[in-house]
Amino acid sequence: MQIKSFFHPTTFTLTYLVYDQESKDAVIIDSVLDYDSKGSTIGTKSAELVMDYVRELELNIHYLLETHAHADHLSGSAFIQENFPQAKVAIGEKITAVQTLFKDFFQNEKETAGQSFDRLLKDNEEVNAGTLKFKVLSTPGHTPACVSYLFKDEALFTGDLLFAPDFGTGRCDFPGGSSKDMYSSLKRIYQLDDSILVYPGHDYMPGGRMVWDRARLGLHKRENVQFKEGTEEKDFCTRRDSRDASLAAPQLLLQSVQFNAWGGKLPGKGGDSFLKIPLRLKS
Repeated sequence: MQIKSFFHPTTFTLTYLVYDQESKDAVIIDSVLDYDSKGSTIGTKSAELVMDYVRELELNIHYLLETHAHADHLSGSAFIQENFPQAKVAIGEKITAVQTLFKDFFQNEKETAGQSFDRLLKDNEEVNAGTLKFKVLSTPGHTPACVSYLFKDEALFTGDLLFAPDFGTGRCDFPGGSSKDMYSSLKRIYQLDDSILVYPGHDYMPGGRMVWDRARLGLHKRENVQFKEGTEEKDFCTRRDSRDASLAAPQLLLQSVQFNAWGGKLPGKGGDSFLKIPLRLKS
Protein backbone atom coordinates (compact mmCIF):
# COMPACT_ATOMS: atom_id res chain seq x y z
CA MET A 1 0.00 0.00 0.00
CA GLN A 2 1.31 3.41 -1.03
CA ILE A 3 0.18 6.83 0.20
CA LYS A 4 0.76 10.11 -1.63
CA SER A 5 -0.16 13.42 0.01
CA PHE A 6 -1.07 16.69 -1.73
CA PHE A 7 -0.96 19.96 0.22
CA HIS A 8 -3.30 22.84 -0.56
CA PRO A 9 -1.56 25.92 0.89
CA THR A 10 -4.54 28.26 0.59
CA THR A 11 -6.60 26.20 3.04
CA PHE A 12 -3.81 24.12 4.63
CA THR A 13 -5.69 21.00 3.50
CA LEU A 14 -4.09 17.61 2.97
CA THR A 15 -5.52 15.35 0.27
CA TYR A 16 -4.42 11.72 0.19
CA LEU A 17 -4.18 9.16 -2.59
CA VAL A 18 -4.04 5.62 -1.21
CA TYR A 19 -3.21 2.91 -3.73
CA ASP A 20 -1.88 -0.59 -4.34
CA GLN A 21 1.04 -0.44 -6.74
CA GLU A 22 0.45 -3.92 -8.12
CA SER A 23 -3.34 -4.07 -8.53
CA LYS A 24 -3.66 -0.31 -9.29
CA ASP A 25 -6.67 -0.07 -6.96
CA ALA A 26 -6.95 3.30 -5.22
CA VAL A 27 -9.04 5.76 -3.20
CA ILE A 28 -8.78 9.53 -2.78
CA ILE A 29 -9.45 11.15 0.59
CA ASP A 30 -10.57 14.78 1.10
CA SER A 31 -9.92 16.34 -2.30
CA VAL A 32 -10.03 20.12 -2.83
CA LEU A 33 -11.28 22.66 -5.36
CA ASP A 34 -9.75 26.12 -5.65
CA TYR A 35 -12.27 28.79 -4.68
CA ASP A 36 -11.88 32.56 -5.09
CA SER A 37 -14.34 34.25 -2.74
CA LYS A 38 -13.83 37.67 -4.37
CA GLY A 39 -15.33 36.57 -7.64
CA SER A 40 -17.04 33.43 -6.31
CA THR A 41 -15.26 31.36 -8.94
CA ILE A 42 -14.18 27.74 -8.79
CA GLY A 43 -10.87 26.43 -10.09
CA THR A 44 -9.81 22.82 -10.55
CA LYS A 45 -6.00 23.00 -10.64
CA SER A 46 -5.53 21.32 -7.25
CA ALA A 47 -7.86 18.45 -8.13
CA GLU A 48 -6.21 18.10 -11.52
CA LEU A 49 -2.80 17.62 -9.87
CA VAL A 50 -4.20 14.56 -8.10
CA MET A 51 -5.85 13.30 -11.27
CA ASP A 52 -2.63 13.70 -13.27
CA TYR A 53 -0.86 11.49 -10.74
CA VAL A 54 -3.68 8.91 -10.97
CA ARG A 55 -3.41 8.85 -14.75
CA GLU A 56 0.38 8.62 -14.67
CA LEU A 57 0.20 5.50 -12.50
CA GLU A 58 -2.87 4.17 -14.36
CA LEU A 59 -4.80 3.74 -11.11
CA ASN A 60 -8.40 2.61 -10.74
CA ILE A 61 -10.19 4.93 -8.30
CA HIS A 62 -12.88 3.04 -6.38
CA TYR A 63 -13.90 5.68 -3.83
CA LEU A 64 -13.70 9.41 -3.29
CA LEU A 65 -13.85 9.50 0.50
CA GLU A 66 -14.80 12.47 2.65
CA THR A 67 -14.01 12.50 6.36
CA HIS A 68 -16.78 15.09 6.93
CA ALA A 69 -18.52 18.10 5.38
CA HIS A 70 -15.59 20.50 5.44
CA ALA A 71 -16.08 24.08 6.62
CA ASP A 72 -12.96 25.66 5.13
CA HIS A 73 -12.69 24.44 1.55
CA LEU A 74 -14.82 23.15 -1.29
CA SER A 75 -14.59 19.43 -1.97
CA GLY A 76 -13.24 18.27 -5.32
CA SER A 77 -14.93 14.86 -5.20
CA ALA A 78 -17.74 15.62 -7.65
CA PHE A 79 -15.32 17.12 -10.16
CA ILE A 80 -12.97 14.14 -9.93
CA GLN A 81 -15.92 11.78 -10.33
CA GLU A 82 -16.80 13.46 -13.62
CA ASN A 83 -13.38 12.39 -14.87
CA PHE A 84 -13.39 8.98 -13.18
CA PRO A 85 -17.10 8.03 -13.25
CA GLN A 86 -16.49 4.57 -11.78
CA ALA A 87 -15.47 6.17 -8.46
CA LYS A 88 -18.15 6.47 -5.76
CA VAL A 89 -18.37 9.49 -3.46
CA ALA A 90 -18.73 8.24 0.12
CA ILE A 91 -19.10 9.88 3.53
CA GLY A 92 -20.21 8.91 7.04
CA GLU A 93 -23.91 8.15 7.36
CA LYS A 94 -24.44 10.91 9.93
CA ILE A 95 -24.06 13.47 7.17
CA THR A 96 -27.86 13.44 7.29
CA ALA A 97 -27.67 15.16 10.68
CA VAL A 98 -25.44 17.88 9.20
CA GLN A 99 -27.81 18.34 6.27
CA THR A 100 -30.72 18.72 8.67
CA LEU A 101 -28.80 21.26 10.77
CA PHE A 102 -28.02 23.48 7.79
CA LYS A 103 -31.16 23.02 5.69
CA ASP A 104 -33.11 25.57 7.72
CA PHE A 105 -30.09 27.82 8.26
CA PHE A 106 -29.64 28.25 4.51
CA GLN A 107 -33.40 28.11 3.86
CA ASN A 108 -33.03 25.61 1.05
CA GLU A 109 -35.18 22.75 -0.19
CA LYS A 110 -32.41 20.20 -0.49
CA GLU A 111 -32.73 16.61 0.66
CA THR A 112 -31.68 15.50 4.14
CA ALA A 113 -31.33 11.75 3.58
CA GLY A 114 -27.81 11.73 2.16
CA GLN A 115 -28.99 11.05 -1.39
CA SER A 116 -26.40 13.48 -2.77
CA PHE A 117 -23.72 10.87 -2.04
CA ASP A 118 -23.23 7.49 -3.67
CA ARG A 119 -22.65 5.67 -0.40
CA LEU A 120 -23.19 6.42 3.29
CA LEU A 121 -20.73 4.59 5.51
CA LYS A 122 -21.58 3.05 8.87
CA ASP A 123 -19.46 2.91 12.00
CA ASN A 124 -17.22 -0.18 12.09
CA GLU A 125 -18.09 -1.01 8.49
CA GLU A 126 -15.31 -2.69 6.53
CA VAL A 127 -15.19 -1.61 2.91
CA ASN A 128 -13.40 -3.25 -0.01
CA ALA A 129 -11.92 -1.03 -2.70
CA GLY A 130 -10.54 -3.69 -4.98
CA THR A 131 -7.53 -5.12 -3.19
CA LEU A 132 -7.58 -2.27 -0.68
CA LYS A 133 -9.64 -2.60 2.47
CA PHE A 134 -10.46 -0.02 5.12
CA LYS A 135 -12.53 0.25 8.27
CA VAL A 136 -14.83 3.18 9.02
CA LEU A 137 -14.59 4.64 12.52
CA SER A 138 -17.17 7.18 13.69
CA THR A 139 -15.21 10.01 15.32
CA PRO A 140 -17.61 12.93 15.98
CA GLY A 141 -16.69 16.12 17.78
CA HIS A 142 -15.61 18.52 15.05
CA THR A 143 -18.97 17.71 13.40
CA PRO A 144 -21.56 15.03 14.21
CA ALA A 145 -20.72 13.22 10.97
CA CYS A 146 -16.92 12.96 11.21
CA VAL A 147 -15.36 9.59 10.42
CA SER A 148 -11.81 8.30 10.28
CA TYR A 149 -10.55 5.65 7.87
CA LEU A 150 -8.25 2.84 9.03
CA PHE A 151 -6.26 0.89 6.44
CA LYS A 152 -4.66 -2.45 7.41
CA ASP A 153 -4.01 -1.31 10.99
CA GLU A 154 -1.21 0.74 9.43
CA ALA A 155 -2.63 4.09 8.32
CA LEU A 156 -5.40 6.18 9.89
CA PHE A 157 -6.90 9.23 8.16
CA THR A 158 -8.46 11.43 10.83
CA GLY A 159 -9.78 14.48 8.98
CA ASP A 160 -10.24 17.33 11.47
CA LEU A 161 -10.11 15.16 14.58
CA LEU A 162 -6.36 14.88 15.11
CA PHE A 163 -3.76 17.14 13.54
CA ALA A 164 0.04 17.04 13.92
CA PRO A 165 1.24 16.49 17.52
CA ASP A 166 2.54 20.07 17.78
CA PHE A 167 -0.86 21.52 16.80
CA GLY A 168 -3.33 19.23 18.54
CA THR A 169 -6.93 18.64 17.54
CA GLY A 170 -9.70 20.16 15.48
CA ARG A 171 -12.14 22.73 16.81
CA CYS A 172 -15.57 21.80 18.16
CA ASP A 173 -17.62 25.02 17.97
CA PHE A 174 -19.43 24.46 14.67
CA PRO A 175 -23.16 23.57 14.77
CA GLY A 176 -23.44 20.04 16.13
CA GLY A 177 -19.83 20.01 17.31
CA SER A 178 -18.96 18.89 20.83
CA SER A 179 -15.72 18.80 22.81
CA LYS A 180 -17.15 15.91 24.86
CA ASP A 181 -17.82 13.94 21.69
CA MET A 182 -14.32 14.73 20.47
CA TYR A 183 -12.86 13.54 23.77
CA SER A 184 -14.66 10.21 23.34
CA SER A 185 -13.47 9.95 19.74
CA LEU A 186 -9.87 10.64 20.71
CA LYS A 187 -10.06 8.04 23.48
CA ARG A 188 -11.31 5.56 20.91
CA ILE A 189 -8.47 6.32 18.52
CA TYR A 190 -5.90 6.07 21.30
CA GLN A 191 -6.92 2.46 21.87
CA LEU A 192 -5.24 1.62 18.55
CA ASP A 193 -1.65 0.47 18.18
CA ASP A 194 1.14 3.00 18.69
CA SER A 195 2.75 2.07 15.37
CA ILE A 196 -0.18 3.30 13.25
CA LEU A 197 0.60 6.34 11.13
CA VAL A 198 -1.93 9.15 11.59
CA TYR A 199 -2.62 11.30 8.51
CA PRO A 200 -4.37 14.60 9.41
CA GLY A 201 -6.84 16.57 7.30
CA HIS A 202 -4.85 19.80 7.66
CA ASP A 203 -1.44 21.01 8.69
CA TYR A 204 -1.11 24.61 9.83
CA MET A 205 2.70 24.52 10.11
CA PRO A 206 3.12 26.23 13.51
CA GLY A 207 6.28 28.28 13.71
CA GLY A 208 6.66 28.13 9.94
CA ARG A 209 7.95 24.55 9.88
CA MET A 210 7.61 22.25 6.86
CA VAL A 211 4.36 20.40 6.21
CA TRP A 212 3.89 17.44 8.56
CA ASP A 213 1.55 14.97 6.86
CA ARG A 214 1.92 11.99 9.22
CA ALA A 215 2.95 10.99 12.72
CA ARG A 216 2.94 7.77 14.69
CA LEU A 217 -0.01 7.38 17.02
CA GLY A 218 2.43 6.64 19.81
CA LEU A 219 3.95 10.09 19.35
CA HIS A 220 0.50 11.65 19.66
CA LYS A 221 -0.12 9.74 22.87
CA ARG A 222 3.12 11.06 24.36
CA GLU A 223 3.39 14.57 22.92
CA ASN A 224 0.16 15.88 21.39
CA VAL A 225 -0.15 19.42 22.74
CA GLN A 226 -3.92 19.16 23.35
CA PHE A 227 -4.58 15.50 23.99
CA LYS A 228 -2.05 13.10 25.45
CA GLU A 229 -2.79 9.60 26.67
CA GLY A 230 -4.28 10.05 30.14
CA THR A 231 -5.69 13.54 29.52
CA GLU A 232 -8.85 13.98 31.61
CA GLU A 233 -12.15 14.87 29.95
CA LYS A 234 -12.72 18.01 32.02
CA ASP A 235 -9.25 19.36 31.26
CA PHE A 236 -9.54 18.70 27.54
CA CYS A 237 -13.05 20.15 27.19
CA THR A 238 -12.22 23.26 29.21
CA ARG A 239 -9.13 24.02 27.15
CA ARG A 240 -10.76 23.11 23.83
CA ASP A 241 -13.88 25.20 24.47
CA SER A 242 -11.83 28.15 25.69
CA ARG A 243 -9.62 28.09 22.61
CA ASP A 244 -12.60 27.71 20.27
CA ALA A 245 -14.27 30.76 21.81
CA SER A 246 -11.26 32.85 20.74
CA LEU A 247 -11.20 31.66 17.13
CA ALA A 248 -12.73 33.49 14.19
CA ALA A 249 -14.98 31.55 11.83
CA PRO A 250 -13.18 29.95 8.86
CA GLN A 251 -13.08 32.29 5.89
CA LEU A 252 -15.10 29.96 3.65
CA LEU A 253 -17.43 28.54 6.30
CA LEU A 254 -20.75 29.58 4.72
CA GLN A 255 -19.70 28.68 1.20
CA SER A 256 -18.08 25.37 2.09
CA VAL A 257 -20.71 23.78 4.30
CA GLN A 258 -23.64 24.25 1.95
CA PHE A 259 -21.52 23.02 -0.96
CA ASN A 260 -19.96 20.01 0.74
CA ALA A 261 -22.93 18.74 2.77
CA TRP A 262 -24.76 18.07 -0.48
CA GLY A 263 -22.02 16.35 -2.42
CA GLY A 264 -20.19 19.33 -3.91
CA LYS A 265 -21.99 19.36 -7.26
CA LEU A 266 -20.55 21.87 -9.70
CA PRO A 267 -22.64 24.77 -11.08
CA GLY A 268 -24.40 23.91 -14.30
CA LYS A 269 -23.58 20.23 -13.94
CA GLY A 270 -26.31 18.88 -11.72
CA GLY A 271 -25.85 21.34 -8.88
CA ASP A 272 -26.90 24.81 -7.84
CA SER A 273 -25.47 27.89 -9.52
CA PHE A 274 -25.87 30.03 -6.43
CA LEU A 275 -24.64 29.97 -2.85
CA LYS A 276 -26.77 31.51 -0.11
CA ILE A 277 -24.95 33.80 2.30
CA PRO A 278 -27.07 34.85 5.30
CA LEU A 279 -26.92 38.52 6.24
CA ARG A 280 -27.00 39.24 9.98
CA LEU A 281 -26.46 42.20 12.27
CA LYS A 282 -23.28 41.99 14.29
CA SER A 283 -23.99 41.58 18.00
